[in-house]
Amino acid sequence: MNNFQKIAIPVSIGILGVMIINSCTVGIPKGAVAVTHFDAEKYLGRWYEIARFDYKFEKDMDNVTATYSQNPDGSIRVDNKGYNYVKKEWKESIGEARFVKDKTQASLKVSFFKPFWAGYNVIDIDEDYQYALVAGNSLKYLWILSRTKEIPESIRQRFLQKAKRIGYNTDDLIWVQHN
Repeated sequence: MNNFQKIAIPVSIGILGVMIINSCTVGIPKGAVAVTHFDAEKYLGRWYEIARFDYKFEKDMDNVTATYSQNPDGSIRVDNKGYNYVKKEWKESIGEARFVKDKTQASLKVSFFKPFWAGYNVIDIDEDYQYALVAGNSLKYLWILSRTKEIPESIRQRFLQKAKRIGYNTDDLIWVQHN
């Protein structure tokens, strides 16, 4: 083995390791706090995506829903569906969510491609579990969800103001169309 290989192989493995660790970040943005006294049972069911940032994995998608259900092992099944209006086809992605700490704190990790996990943090929710503001592990990820295809202006403004205080650029949100 030449000197280049003796250096390149360990460095490459180290870089790959750092990339894997970074892709498994399940934190929460600075200034955001996950909802406490969270009731996972009330959160289960179908949610309509009202707004999001332009993520590669949701590009050109409308009519986006997320349906959460309990798995036998206590984890949560995540069933995301949406219509790609450019390709004119429905897309579906099935994943799994697990609580980071306990079920009364709305800090979860979600995976659609194991062993890679990402943060999923409910940072605001109304008392009837009809509207939710969800943060990822950084200021790149934010969702506004509703049990219906629309959201009241008062809730919209509440969520936007909270997101801005945390540091999100809410001007970049995409408002999802539902037919």
